[in-house]
Amino acid sequence: MTAQPTPHPTDDPTQAIALRNHHTPALPDTALTASAAARVADGWAASTRTGYARDWHTFTTWCSHTSRTPLPATAETLASYTDHLATTAAAPTTVDRALGAIASRHAAAGHAVSTKAARLVLRSYRREWAAAGGRRKQAPALSVEELRQMLDAAQEGLTGLRDRTLLLLGYAMMARRSELAALNTTDLRQVPEGLEVFVATSKTDKDSAGTTVAIPYGTHLLTCPVRTTTAYLAALADAGVTEGPLLRSIDRHGRAAGTADSAGRGTGRMSGAGINLVVKRLADKAGIENVTAHSLRSGPATAAAAAGAPRAWIARQGRWSEASTAVDTYIRPADAWRDNPIRKVGL
Repeated sequence: MTAQPTPHPTDDPTQAIALRNHHTPALPDTALTASAAARVADGWAASTRTGYARDWHTFTTWCSHTSRTPLPATAETLASYTDHLATTAAAPTTVDRALGAIASRHAAAGHAVSTKAARLVLRSYRREWAAAGGRRKQAPALSVEELRQMLDAAQEGLTGLRDRTLLLLGYAMMARRSELAALNTTDLRQVPEGLEVFVATSKTDKDSAGTTVAIPYGTHLLTCPVRTTTAYLAALADAGVTEGPLLRSIDRHGRAAGTADSAGRGTGRMSGAGINLVVKRLADKAGIENVTAHSLRSGPATAAAAAGAPRAWIARQGRWSEASTAVDTYIRPADAWRDNPIRKVGL
């Protein structure tokens, strides 16, 4: 009689699972694996992760000092924390963001949390804050004339060409500074009508599907984003740079990061903070106050609205979601004058 082969443990699915579990410690159903937890945390945009991490640390520190449990937090804990932030004179938008960070952390960990009481506290604080003269701070919209002054303030050479490209591309794209920082030279393509700029991911593109932004030629040479950007790309190519970051550091000798003998390390990709510093520096040189990188986004939206561009076109160019109310904060100031009903009453 022929002997039957002895089955290997992995030939039996039940035994195979048992064998695997013998080597891999079992996790409770409510726990994330380390890899899944890392991906959940990475699901937020980098700037959001930074802000949320800071808000969460502040909240957990307060909980430690007040002997409260941060996760899962009770509705009473959130309401009391909101009141605490109000007593520190934090702006309502700061308190609102903190509540969002706490709620998002709970959602990522699979916990339900009620923010109803905290929102009522925040509503009361908003009224108190407004009555005391508080106003929401917003980066001023940068006009085309102010943009020209900043372009004139840029220095000569490769650094100046990069800075002018930063200003004009940011303005024409209605770009977030994170979008500008992420651009690579290969994301830009010249076409007969101007430039096509591929934005791989953005704040409203949660799944990173990517989108292409059309940049037409400008009427004037100084303010033309296409001619300025192509001149900058040509200068980079002459230095041997044909790939990698578009906006990169340039040393005091005019050598771009990533080129031979450059003092910069690595690719030298500019950060969003670095882009903001360039914008503020050029605004200061031009004598324009309170300008930030966000002004490159609010400015063209307001100017386009004043010129009668439809809201949908403005939202598409700036990658605002269709349901976003943020774009309206830039459109309304223009509409308030162009479509003011008092113009029709004969005063």
